Amino acid sequence: MTDLDRTGTIAFVPPRYGPGVVGGAEVVFSEFAHGLADLGWDVEVLTTCARDHFTWANEFPPGTSTDGKITIRRFPTVLDTPGKDRDRLGNRMLAGERLTLDEQQRWANDSLRVPDLWFHVLDHGDDYRAMFFGPYMFWTSLAVGQVHPDRSILIPCLHREPAAYLDIYKPLVEGSVGVVFLSDPERDLAADLFRLPGNHEVLGSGIALPEHYDVDGFRAAHGIDGRFVYYAGRREWAKGWLDLVEAFRIVRARGSSLQLVTSGAGDPTLGAPELGDALIDIGFVDDATRDAAMAAADCYVQPSALESFSRTILEAWGAGTPVIANAASDVVSWHVERSGAGVLYRGGAELVEALTLLDENPAAFAELASGGRDYVREHYEPSSIVGRLDDAIRRWTQ
Repeated sequence: MTDLDRTGTIAFVPPRYGPGVVGGAEVVFSEFAHGLADLGWDVEVLTTCARDHFTWANEFPPGTSTDGKITIRRFPTVLDTPGKDRDRLGNRMLAGERLTLDEQQRWANDSLRVPDLWFHVLDHGDDYRAMFFGPYMFWTSLAVGQVHPDRSILIPCLHREPAAYLDIYKPLVEGSVGVVFLSDPERDLAADLFRLPGNHEVLGSGIALPEHYDVDGFRAAHGIDGRFVYYAGRREWAKGWLDLVEAFRIVRARGSSLQLVTSGAGDPTLGAPELGDALIDIGFVDDATRDAAMAAADCYVQPSALESFSRTILEAWGAGTPVIANAASDVVSWHVERSGAGVLYRGGAELVEALTLLDENPAAFAELASGGRDYVREHYEPSSIVGRLDDAIRRWTQ
């Protein structure tokens, strides 16, 4: 393999990208983009001006900027529909109703749209050797990803949710030149729902393990002396945040002195008015602070059932920390069963019991984590993952 084989520009098209953006998919796109740029590819990120996935407000300026070796092109979001179809039809999907194709289209278009991005890809799509789109659900993938399907590679970030069963996503998935999955369960779910193109592969995502975790510095900086459970990510109902704080409230009411430390996006007081000083929010933190929190914690909790990779549990294992995780996620269950480095729970009562057991027998939980770091090293070494992505691009495109 020589640099001469890496001809053409590679584009990544996530709905959000940049500082202050929280989300596992966004981390994966950034990792892949920087990894390919380091290998010698010309890489661009085509994205919106939005930072927040609730408001989709245009916070970054439109136009061109750089992030290291990567060129970023930002396009403004357009929010000019009332959102009533999105809410009404979304509630019907959650209730298990099947929408007509027309209703599916109205649901998809009654949210953010990015017309300038669509026209950019229409006009300049032939300038790119490959364009990576994802997650599948967003307009930036559904609409823009079908403009040049012969150059589109999908990173769907798929999990079991009502939108995954909509017919409107079949042309996107089935018409792409290739599909990259982050886990075996994600690939298996996609195979049940779609006719996958011949070019598809499970790559995962690279987990870079720090050489040092500054546990003492973290504790001193945030005034944390005792034992605690950690959660990093979006504090919202869809990620299981309400279930976690309710279980923690019960455990504290039983007399536990464990604290719940959390970082990320969203309102940490959502559903948690009774926790008081048992809840410590450290806000949006850099990677080194997050890593130190992982290492300092007695346990990391993953309450989300909607995961396509669950990067944070792998970061916890890399820090030598055991995991309590929601068995409703096929992907999380797959990681825990393969590594043996965590405990799965089914429902709120089992989460309460798992936290109680952690409180009463921390040594048993610490022993669980012993194989986690080796699991991460064996399966998710960053240069290996990017190398396989590099190979896939050369095999799938010209």
